[in-house]
Amino acid sequence: MSRIKIDLSRMLCPMPVIKTQNQVNRMLSGQELEITCTDPGALNDIPVWARINGHQILAANQTDDEVIITLKVGG
Repeated sequence: MSRIKIDLSRMLCPMPVIKTQNQVNRMLSGQELEITCTDPGALNDIPVWARINGHQILAANQTDDEVIITLKVGG
């Protein structure tokens, strides 16, 4: 399966989590989603949301101006 990528740059809390949730709802279990955003709070917010909803964080990295989170959609 290919990895789906979404760019949520320039969106502030809570939009990165809401947009991530909307995308995940259209995906199948086992698919991967790569989220790029500029809100540093997303580095905490998206992984917490993912754990609560049964998804797995594969990677979470932050550079000077960007956060990239990769998750695997759970069942």
